[in-house]
Amino acid sequence: MVFVDRLWPLDGAHPADEELESLYDYPAELDRTWLRVNFVTSLDGAVAVNGSSRGLSSPADQRVLTLIRDLSDVVLVGLGTAVAEGYPGIRDTEARSRRRARFGLSKVPPIAVVTRTCALDAESPLLTDTVVPPIVVTCDAAPGQRTRALSDLGADVIVAGDGEIDLRAALTALDRRGLRRVGCEGGPTLFGALVAEDLVDELCLTVSPQLAGSGAGRIAAGPVAAAARRMRLLSAVRAEESLLLLRYGRLPE
Repeated sequence: MVFVDRLWPLDGAHPADEELESLYDYPAELDRTWLRVNFVTSLDGAVAVNGSSRGLSSPADQRVLTLIRDLSDVVLVGLGTAVAEGYPGIRDTEARSRRRARFGLSKVPPIAVVTRTCALDAESPLLTDTVVPPIVVTCDAAPGQRTRALSDLGADVIVAGDGEIDLRAALTALDRRGLRRVGCEGGPTLFGALVAEDLVDELCLTVSPQLAGSGAGRIAAGPVAAAARRMRLLSAVRAEESLLLLRYGRLPE
């Protein structure tokens, strides 16, 4: 991958959608799942302000979030984040449909919710306010009645692992469904587990020019990785009000 330097806005004008699509597009002709994680953080590493990432976000960050969703086959998210952020299903908009059609993708990507206990409420907007049924990623330890109930409500349930979720097996199951462009939106526990399993291909990190202070956690939590994974900078975009939009990818093996 080639390093690309972008200045946003440039000469008072935002870049065209085509420029950003080229910058954030997934690799061509994938033969496996490609896991991209997207996070926003404060300057001092906070993952949220007042319990939500919305306090760190901005129009530029939301534009990139929308773009990543539009370019993904599936959006992966932990149940805790989905509940805290009030996730519905992804909307079917005219702009999204046009963009995804140009890239040969389905009209709307499903959301894949990761939950060890299969504790997705039947009234969740992920089930009741969605164009496509969600995917629920769980394990054998989840109560059978919950697994069956979600399946009866239309969810595509992936059982990966025994007592804990086997994330590598979950990605393999997504691959079998033709869902290789995986856009992960957290939260910290899911990201930490993905890092520990060395499954992250790319990190899109928005750095918000705020000092949040103590209280909020980091963007990664949970198990400790056996070894640090070195990444390299792929692109850097300076957005309005000193916001930085960074992309880091795995170093070649």
